Amino acid sequence: MSLSYFIQSNRQRVEHALAHWLPSPDITPQKLHEAMRYATLNGGKRIRPILVYATGKALDIAEKQLDGPACAVELIHAYSLVHDDLPAMDNDELRRGMPTCHIEFDEATALLVGDALQSLAFHILAHDKNMVNDPQQRLEMIDTLALASGSRGMAGGQAIDLASVGTEPTIIELENMHIHKTGALIRASVKLGALSQAKLDLDLLDKLDHYAKCIGLAFQIRDDILDVECDTETLGKTQGSDAARNKPTYPSLIGLKKSKDMAEDLMTQALDSVSQLGKNADFLREIARYIIDRQS
Repeated sequence: MSLSYFIQSNRQRVEHALAHWLPSPDITPQKLHEAMRYATLNGGKRIRPILVYATGKALDIAEKQLDGPACAVELIHAYSLVHDDLPAMDNDELRRGMPTCHIEFDEATALLVGDALQSLAFHILAHDKNMVNDPQQRLEMIDTLALASGSRGMAGGQAIDLASVGTEPTIIELENMHIHKTGALIRASVKLGALSQAKLDLDLLDKLDHYAKCIGLAFQIRDDILDVECDTETLGKTQGSDAARNKPTYPSLIGLKKSKDMAEDLMTQALDSVSQLGKNADFLREIARYIIDRQS
């Protein structure tokens, strides 16, 4: 099976599962439910759920046990994008080539969409009957996603990002911001996949976490590079928006060449972290390369 087929089949799988969990637009309040589905089911790379499935495959975990965690992490990601696009944050009008949620609907609805998607993510982790049965592991999944989403993870990273506009942070400060803003949810995706295994190998869990930390940072570096090199149509969002808002990025601090070299080094570290795993981990290895080669 090729990586492209693996990605495509698991995109379809998680989108089918998301469509199941998201409330129907026929149910009151209809506008909110329509907007929730609009914000979640409008395409996207689905990197985070794909990492859940790839980790599960590496550990021989049944796909149906992974659907719940895959949906939960994607709903948190979708909520973060809706809120990030708001005028009070990044004030973006395009997302995935379509009007952002607050443009298509309105700002108040977009705020509620984010709140509701976040709540639904934790509801799934608590109630999906196909997930791992061990209640302690379920609790750890909920804790993992909560920490990755909050002030010590994604939300905290966004706060650091907002405070950094117009400043020139050190490379260490920039890395710390992205470890929180982008990396925390990517690390959670891999951990949620690993926590779906009935018997956990804690040493392997540490190695998988290091893999995820490396690809999470590489993902953000590639995003920064694409904001410089790609056009708006390919990106699906406004090209050059980081520079326009005077936001610090890897290319603005260390240049394009060093940024690309740093992403390559992180990919190598990620591959080393999963070297002890067999062929079932090949998709984790290929995803590391895909992250730094992608064009959108």
